[in-house]
Amino acid sequence: MFTGIIEELGTIKKAVQIGSTIQLTIQASKILHDIHLGDSVSVNGVCLTVTEFNQDSFSLDVMPETFKSTSLSLLKQGSKVNLERAMAANGRFGGHFVTGHVDGTGHILKKSPSENAIYIEISIPNSFSHLLLMKGSIAIDGISLTIFGVTDESVTVSIIPHTAKETILGLKQVGEKVNLEFDMLAKYLYSFTLKEQENKEKNVGISENFLKENGFF
Repeated sequence: MFTGIIEELGTIKKAVQIGSTIQLTIQASKILHDIHLGDSVSVNGVCLTVTEFNQDSFSLDVMPETFKSTSLSLLKQGSKVNLERAMAANGRFGGHFVTGHVDGTGHILKKSPSENAIYIEISIPNSFSHLLLMKGSIAIDGISLTIFGVTDESVTVSIIPHTAKETILGLKQVGEKVNLEFDMLAKYLYSFTLKEQENKEKNVGISENFLKENGFF
C-alpha cells in the first residue's frame, strides 16, 4: 500500500529487456536508507519487489503482465522515475490509498499553465470514466492528485511547482504515456453496488430455498 506522495526521483541505471520482461536497476539515495530484499517499491505507480540493492542503486523485475499493461516498457537508461516505498504503519498519511496495481495507461493531451499551477488533461480508457468525480482522487504515475475536470474520455488534474519539480509529471510532454490507477474506494463501492443490483435482478436473497440449497436444513 502506498500514499501517492513521491519520495524521490530515481534514474534508470540499466534496463535489460528479455522478451516481455525487464530487469530494472535504479539509482537512488533517499529510499535506500531503509530498504530490504523483498520490499515493495512503487516505480511510476507500479508496485515492484526489490531483488537486489547496494549503496547507490536497487534492482527489480518486471513481469510480462506489467510489461504489457503499464508504461514501464518505455523506460531506458537515463529515464527518470517516481519512487515511493510502501507506506509505514507509523507514518503520516498524506495522499490517498494507492495499491500500485495500475488499471491502465493514458496520454497527456494538454498542459496549461495558470498562475502557479499547471493543468494537465490526460486521456483515460472509456471503461473507467464512471470511477471519476470532481475533487476525487486519482494516481498518475504513482502521484496522488485531485481531479479538477472529467469527461468520458479524459481527466484533468492540477500540479503545483513543487510537484512539477519533484516528479516526472513536470518533465513529461503532450503525447507521452502515463500510468493510471483509479481510486480504490471508488472501485470497491462500484463493484459492491453492481453485485447488489445483479442480485436484485436475479431475485437472490436469504430465503428458505436459499438456506436449503446451502445446507442449512
